[in-house]
Amino acid sequence: MAFVIDGKEAAASVISAVTEASVSLEGKTGIKPGLAVVIVGEDPASHAYVNSKGKMAKQCGFNSIQHTLPEETTQEELQALVDTLNADPAVHGILVQLPLPKHFDSDAIIQSILPEKDVDGLNIANAGKIATGDLDTGLISCTPAGSMLLVKRVHGEDLSGLNAVVIGRSNLFGKPMGLLLLAANATVTMAHSRTKDLASVCRNADILVAAVGRAEMVKRDWVKPGATVIDVGINRVPAPEKGEGKTKLVGDVAFVEASEVAASITPVPGGVGPMTIAMLMANTVIAAHRACSLPVPKF
Repeated sequence: MAFVIDGKEAAASVISAVTEASVSLEGKTGIKPGLAVVIVGEDPASHAYVNSKGKMAKQCGFNSIQHTLPEETTQEELQALVDTLNADPAVHGILVQLPLPKHFDSDAIIQSILPEKDVDGLNIANAGKIATGDLDTGLISCTPAGSMLLVKRVHGEDLSGLNAVVIGRSNLFGKPMGLLLLAANATVTMAHSRTKDLASVCRNADILVAAVGRAEMVKRDWVKPGATVIDVGINRVPAPEKGEGKTKLVGDVAFVEASEVAASITPVPGGVGPMTIAMLMANTVIAAHRACSLPVPKF
């Protein structure tokens, strides 16, 4: 059976290092890292995410600021708030919770966040830095950064000679993940819905990363024996075994059968998920150190 990569434990070690860096920064400068989270509307899942981010920010010793706006907020009103946060020196990180209600031009809002405060790593300036191999001066998108940290826990910093396959080519995850693997010297294949014979492409992967949003799509015979499998999918499916109308979370990988051939695998839940919030905290403390012209901590 595969070694199960514990995302909770890895995230806890990142949070511990972030908290230490935050306390040290405040001791040297009197400044707390400031994270402003903006949420618009009533989406319950978004509110749950935002609440957990706020709690974690406080735990790390940050100044945690939350702006909750009604569904009928206009593009201009949201833009004015982002502009105010951009101009506030006490705010080092700005996160606008996605998805926004349908009447917003989300991309215009995200791109208006200053790159140095873009702790989600979605601004084209930060995406461009990853694309050109500059992993030191921008902010890296949280879920790929967290996934990469889990890969490096298994394989070390240098992935030379290893084949990596990323299923999914989204700007949010697939593309930056492929670029991070490339920067660590892996040979990378970007696979997606139009890839011919996807299963055989995946069978070549020493590192297989699944991020497609299709429950348990990756089967046992897609996995190369001895591979590392990083499952980024979060899918809610019926769980009649728990009782009528009950559901459970599963990933994009059929965990039980894939575990029989993989050497290492992330579970869902408890794998990549906890790493996303941990890397958001890491990005905030990095942004605060840069704003104070201090050496940036490594995570």
